[in-house]
Amino acid sequence: MVAVVRQRALRHLLLMILALLILVAIGTTGYRLLEGMKIIDAVYMTVITISTVGFGEIKPLSPIGRLFTIGLIVSGGGIAAYTFSSTATFLLSGEWRSHLERKKRIRMLARLSNHVIVCGYGRVGRNVAQELKAEGLPFVVIDPNPEKIAGIQEDGFLALHGNASNEQHLKDAGIDRSRGLVAAANSDAENVFIVLTARSMRKDMLIVARANYEESEPKLIRAGADRLILPYRIAGHRMVTMLVRPDVANFLDEITHATGLELLLEQVHLKPTSPLVGKTLAQAQLRGKLGITVLACKPLGEKPDTKPGPDTVLQADAQIIALGTRNQLRELEKLAGR
Repeated sequence: MVAVVRQRALRHLLLMILALLILVAIGTTGYRLLEGMKIIDAVYMTVITISTVGFGEIKPLSPIGRLFTIGLIVSGGGIAAYTFSSTATFLLSGEWRSHLERKKRIRMLARLSNHVIVCGYGRVGRNVAQELKAEGLPFVVIDPNPEKIAGIQEDGFLALHGNASNEQHLKDAGIDRSRGLVAAANSDAENVFIVLTARSMRKDMLIVARANYEESEPKLIRAGADRLILPYRIAGHRMVTMLVRPDVANFLDEITHATGLELLLEQVHLKPTSPLVGKTLAQAQLRGKLGITVLACKPLGEKPDTKPGPDTVLQADAQIIALGTRNQLRELEKLAGR
């Protein structure tokens, strides 16, 4: 609603400026034809007449010239005063800044590619956005709440006000160029509609959805979700782990957060052009050179090898599951040809 009001104010201001310019053109043409003035003199006379400044005439006017001047004063004085007042109000109110920022966001959305669309900015969506930022992945957030949109923009994220189950809003978010979508609305029903709409628009896109209740799982799968996350189930599993295996939980917390080392799991695709193709893990020396630990290796079209050894051969188009720091994993991605 606020954006509509701003657009109307800007449109009205532009119309008033256009009317003023047309009046200046009429005045300039009139003085040239009626008084034979040069163009610069005609423009000067028109401007001081419309603005009612009246520094003085360039030369004595003929009777018809004076009548023309009276007409300019009557018709142009009000328009000029109103236009200047509207311009000052528009600039001082900050609406021009909002308009420029909106145009900037539209350009940024148009340039987005291989990004993630985050649908919903609640507790889950907010954390998804933070994790995507940490990963260095481009993303855009869609949320129907204008107050949340303002908060998202204050956080420095690209946001789009709208309903993620609406095809047009997904198009505006660049769904045809995106790499994936996260359905993180608070309602399972909303997430079903979001997934259903997104899947109908993109058959090849990875969709991860949030579910609050287990009975929603089959519905989201049928709607087209590739992966499901149940926050309450994950929280319950984590809490039981802390109770039953506290040392394991503490160890995981320590190596992933407390020391600042932040070990991560990453899935890396081994391209045919990679220098690692054809080598064994012993020959590749990923652990010795990069500090990477390979936990699993899945050759193309085969089952994953969850216990890769030194003699495991790295094949083209294989998927490697590796453990390491963010910098170490980025070096591995470079070697893998990503």
